[in-house]
Amino acid sequence: MSFDTGKIRNIAVIGGGRAGKTTMTDALLFTAKAIPRIGKIEDGTTTTDYEPEEISRTISISSALAFCDWQGCRFNIIDTPGYINFIEDSKACLSVADGVIAVVSALTGVKAENEQVWKCADSYKLPRLIFISKMDRENADFANAVSSVEKAYGVSVVPLNIPIGSGPGFEGIIDVVNMKALKFKNGSISEEAIPDALKSQAEEFRTRLIERVAESDDSLLEKYLEGEELSADEINKGLKNGVLAGKLVPVLCGASTLNIGISQLLDAAVKTLPSPVEKAAVGPVKAKDQKTGEEIIIKVDEGGPLAARVFKTIADPFAGKLTLFRVYSGSLKADTTVYNSTHDIKEKLGSIFYLQGKNHITAQVIGPGGIAAVAKLKSTLTGDTLCDVSKPVIFDPIKFTEPMISYAIEPKSRGDEDKVSTGIHRLLEEDPTLKFTRDAETKDMILSGMGQVHLEVILEKLKRKFGTEVIMKAPKIAYRETIRTSADAQGKYKKQSGGKGQFGDCWVRIEPLPRGAGFEFINNVVGGAIPRSYIPAVEKGIIEAMAQGIYAGYPMVDLSASVYDGSYHTVDSSEMAFKIAGSFAIKKAVQDARPVLLEPVVKVEITVPDEYLGSIMGDLNTKRGKVQGVEQAGDNQKVVALVPVSEMLTYANQLNAITSGRGVYSMSPSHYDEVPEHIAKKIIEEKSEAKKEGQ
Repeated sequence: MSFDTGKIRNIAVIGGGRAGKTTMTDALLFTAKAIPRIGKIEDGTTTTDYEPEEISRTISISSALAFCDWQGCRFNIIDTPGYINFIEDSKACLSVADGVIAVVSALTGVKAENEQVWKCADSYKLPRLIFISKMDRENADFANAVSSVEKAYGVSVVPLNIPIGSGPGFEGIIDVVNMKALKFKNGSISEEAIPDALKSQAEEFRTRLIERVAESDDSLLEKYLEGEELSADEINKGLKNGVLAGKLVPVLCGASTLNIGISQLLDAAVKTLPSPVEKAAVGPVKAKDQKTGEEIIIKVDEGGPLAARVFKTIADPFAGKLTLFRVYSGSLKADTTVYNSTHDIKEKLGSIFYLQGKNHITAQVIGPGGIAAVAKLKSTLTGDTLCDVSKPVIFDPIKFTEPMISYAIEPKSRGDEDKVSTGIHRLLEEDPTLKFTRDAETKDMILSGMGQVHLEVILEKLKRKFGTEVIMKAPKIAYRETIRTSADAQGKYKKQSGGKGQFGDCWVRIEPLPRGAGFEFINNVVGGAIPRSYIPAVEKGIIEAMAQGIYAGYPMVDLSASVYDGSYHTVDSSEMAFKIAGSFAIKKAVQDARPVLLEPVVKVEITVPDEYLGSIMGDLNTKRGKVQGVEQAGDNQKVVALVPVSEMLTYANQLNAITSGRGVYSMSPSHYDEVPEHIAKKIIEEKSEAKKEGQ
């Protein structure tokens, strides 16, 4: 069935771990009659948590697609992971969404990991609804959950409904737009008068809603100030405008397992979240012309040239690689050829299909706003652009956080190195946050990811999908090197002992750049001291030397290198000679530029009962942690600190020991910082010893 683009809702479901995203997604599908029953996490029967690793751990590990139809609208739903190890996947999915349903547990309120994804949604200017879940659970607290949203996100929310009771006594909701009570019993809904005990509260919330809605629309504000009552249609119109402008964030509540409040959530999504057409009107979709590099606006036009973005890849040893994409303009048809402008290649499409969790529903054509999948594309990866070869455009690449932790891995069975490497490379296509390298010095296979759980899951997939097991050895931290001051040095390579010789000579100046800036190469050669054709070779030599590490054997970052003088020989000079000269120059210059070792630092949020606060603070001090703040979090204390990754590798076990299992924490990448000299010395010595042992 084909849908008018104006009737599509592309919605990413976000929230912290165990907030209830996956169960709510199932409830949405069930209410819209897309599935026959609401699945259970503990039984492994939900639509969007179907991978064995998700079922065994009872958490979402990978984002998954589902769809349903409601009030004539097609909902493309992306259920995203909430745990910190897997939220880079969530961020990629937000790049193709038009709106967001943020799920917040009524038991815990906003968790630390929620905030990262919320900020990512801010960067894409995505309109949002908030659903307070688990209102039927013991200790559910609607007011506390709403307060945590306002405190964590700095937004003023507007509840569209409020609960009637909570915990085992939760029996329905009050619709504050239409001022009616909806009670749920045995799967049926009855409309009743608002209970007397809740009337004043409902009226207070309605007044607040109307005031906020009126503020978002001049005509409504004028009417409100004149004392006229706003109709439900006017309220909904004002809500839509406010949500699209990012001025309003509506809140709804319910219980997914009991299917309470779900149809109201679907109704609210239809009324307030934008279609692709409406989203493009307030925030145009931009890309670059592949040939000129000029920025262009992608128009939502079924008859226009194809422009689609790949936002996820799934490695399947049986079905082959699955490529998930969103179409912005034009149409993508089955059994045709498309142009991958990112890699300048053509790809032959076979069948295309919608995904209902793990199930494939064949489609013939996907128009603007459509989200679907295609199997067995040879070279297309996450972040790539698929387009019309006659009008090639490129979307900005999806930026992923660099891996935070590395382990050396080796096969359990000798001779399986190639099998392991092949399997890991297939999983690299699926997960851009994963990195796999071979240490040139130790010959170790190094697997890097976002955390220990992330890597454990990857290795479970490696065993299940590709039939090979590995052993994880001691983690290796992704240290970096940089410089503190500027320095100049000459790099000269001369080999002239008869016959064709080699000659390359360059002067290079290096200067520190701000942390996180990376590397910058500048050609300041004038007067032909070095022919232009040899300048790229100098740059390559510098880059290769930096990658291998100069000070301590770790990649060097955050500096600029400018070549400004040199000399050449008309016969003996070559690209290789200047490449070697460039590496000589950077190595000499670094020695005079006060090199320093950098270590990755994470932002850690630790929530513990009051009685453990002192112990946690003391433990953080021993880990070189810098406490940024302590705040009340319900009945607990939340400590925010910056701590080196090297001190957090086994923190889960340590926290459990300190708090008797009552503490929880989350980590997110923060920055790189200098390693204290006495620790750096030890790290460098260990690196040197490892190098000797590897010889």
